[in-house]
Amino acid sequence: MGEDRGRDSGTAVAERFLRDWGIELPDSLLRFRAFLDALGPEEREALAELSVAPAGVMDLFADPGRQPRDGLDVRVHGRFYPDPPEFVTFMYSGSDGLHHGLWSDDGRTCDSVASYWTNDGGGITRKRETPLEAVRALLERHWRDLDDYGAAGDDVSGERRRAGLLREALTAFATGDRTEVGLAYSRAYDFAAEPVDPGRITTLDGAGALVSGGTALDRPAHNGADEYAFATHMNSLFEDAAALEACVDEARRRLAAGDPAEALVLGRDLHRASCGHPAREAYANELLVAAYRALDRPSLAGIAEAHHRHRSLPHVDVLGPRGK
Repeated sequence: MGEDRGRDSGTAVAERFLRDWGIELPDSLLRFRAFLDALGPEEREALAELSVAPAGVMDLFADPGRQPRDGLDVRVHGRFYPDPPEFVTFMYSGSDGLHHGLWSDDGRTCDSVASYWTNDGGGITRKRETPLEAVRALLERHWRDLDDYGAAGDDVSGERRRAGLLREALTAFATGDRTEVGLAYSRAYDFAAEPVDPGRITTLDGAGALVSGGTALDRPAHNGADEYAFATHMNSLFEDAAALEACVDEARRRLAAGDPAEALVLGRDLHRASCGHPAREAYANELLVAAYRALDRPSLAGIAEAHHRHRSLPHVDVLGPRGK
């Protein structure tokens, strides 16, 4: 009976996600939900010790029909101020606003998991393919810390036992072929730099944009730029109102000529660097919506518009009370 309810809930959430966000819910998120449902008390305690908690779209599983509070758009639930439209939150994990999201370049399917610390200015990483890979990486980072605490003389036997139980539960669902633990796991799957991706173009948020075409700065491929130099140049440019307006005009010109690449990457940069500036917010929204429409990504255009309307919200939880 419990499995039937979980399956029915997953179907309902998938239908809701497709209807309201316009994106297909990946099977990997349903597997993440099944993993959570299968945890016992000690494994749940271990997950809490990792500071991992489902969030965002995961909140719909308890009540797939749950509606946002009056006047709000459900697509901004769990959406932090700098989140690009391609990012849909499903999990929180620790301090400084670390959160994880399904990533959709085309606004139809989700091809990876992204994460970043919204409070420390770091870039978005897209190293994980599934939610459970993201949890495994956090677990092995925690195991690394337990090794250090134990070596320093702290009694971590209870936490280590619970973390081991959590690993057993997780690897029954995914990553079971990865036998490394702790530091060895991180070295094998975490520490390597993300490779240059010629199919993507550099963006200020660190995630890159999936688009072909020319850019005003002749930007390098994703992961091919000097990040510090690029960020310094873009932030300096954004401080000059006249220079910024000229950049936006150039993106508009290229877009009108049939090339949306500059509008997309500059729009993403401005979205990341809006910092509460109304002009930057407005430019970001204009360019992103136009670029997504030109690229036939209407769901991302809709998310961008919804986010723009609600960027001044003081918090990201917009759902109303659960149904009876």
